[in-house]
Amino acid sequence: MKRGHIHSCIDRKWLTPVIILSIFSLLLLRSPTLLQSKFSTSSESSQRRFDSFPSDLSFSFDNEGLGLPILPRFAYLISGTRGEGPQVKRLLQAVYHPRNYYALHLDLDASDDERLELAKYVKSEALVMEFRNVMVVGKADLLTYKGPTVIAATLHVVAILLKQAEEWDWFVNLSAWDYPLVSQDDLLHIFSYLPRDLNFLEHTSNIGWKEYQSARPIIIDPGLYHAEKSGLFWAKEKRSLPSSFKLFTGSEWVVLTRSLLEFCVWGWDNLPRTLLMYYTNYLSSAEGYFHTVVCNHQNYQNTTVNHSLRFVKWDNPPKQNPMNLTVDHFDDMVESGAPFARRFEMGDPILDRIDELLLRRQSGGLSTLQGPCGMGLVPGKHPCFLYRSPDAIKPSENSRRLERLLLRLLDTENFRFKQCK
Repeated sequence: MKRGHIHSCIDRKWLTPVIILSIFSLLLLRSPTLLQSKFSTSSESSQRRFDSFPSDLSFSFDNEGLGLPILPRFAYLISGTRGEGPQVKRLLQAVYHPRNYYALHLDLDASDDERLELAKYVKSEALVMEFRNVMVVGKADLLTYKGPTVIAATLHVVAILLKQAEEWDWFVNLSAWDYPLVSQDDLLHIFSYLPRDLNFLEHTSNIGWKEYQSARPIIIDPGLYHAEKSGLFWAKEKRSLPSSFKLFTGSEWVVLTRSLLEFCVWGWDNLPRTLLMYYTNYLSSAEGYFHTVVCNHQNYQNTTVNHSLRFVKWDNPPKQNPMNLTVDHFDDMVESGAPFARRFEMGDPILDRIDELLLRRQSGGLSTLQGPCGMGLVPGKHPCFLYRSPDAIKPSENSRRLERLLLRLLDTENFRFKQCK
């Protein structure tokens, strides 16, 4: 897999204020610090501040004279099951950008023909073949609902991305039922101003009813050793809560740093392996594994932002199952500022509305570079290549909603107070 060429010139002419970064203090790791990063997403917006970052958080700025922050790269896992190939395809089209990497995983319940059809589509896209940044996982994993096979499959794809995709900064896991609410240009623009060490995951140590439904029961997932899907088994015995580490729980949908995932996969400390074995017998382990790893290690517990960056509407009783989002929820989705939302029914009109009003794209094709395409064609070259680099992003006014969300999350009164509590 090769990555696109990095160009030093970033086309952000609409961004008139000059970026100012003032570092007032740098203290020891895990000590409260003040680091203010001022930026604006339009000529009319005032200078904003991100406060109270941990001292080990790292910024990436261009040292070649422009002073602009270096654009990040995202590594996406888009997962689906039998019959969800078209949804995976549409989601890929909506979140595609040549800077990023994408791993598409249809689980073992899907047929080989479905995986082959998805792979054929990927090879049919000239833009994808030019940048070679999309892969279809050929050796699929068996997934059991609420079983540890979900974490096993996620770590499998993460290992592939670590091996084959270079220099990405954040990992995002999406299902076929998810959809973006901002364009990739908007997402890359806003995240370019963030420290590369922030891990976005909703988490809490107050596990509540999950103590008796998830933590104390002992479950066995046959998907770990059988080739065909079956239900979970429950042991008669119960177990006590662990004393060598503290349990955390939250949403399984996350945005995690490459550093944390290298730690989970390579595990130079034994904590990730210990927790992986513990969560093998834990119901809905995907809602606790990464959360417990990050909050039980001193190198990562100060890097958490307590938000999944998803808009979700829950049923009643709350937080049991997400509701299907429709046009009735459009205004709430927009106001949330979240870059992603779930869950959507395939073909719901709300997806077309999001494409048109938020993503600025036509459904049915890749969400490619914005700007003029199709003029002055050169044989064998994609028309968009003639106009600007994939690193020349053009964020829209929609990025301001994501900016406001992050400002709230990283506000002094919220950031530290909600970390690993």
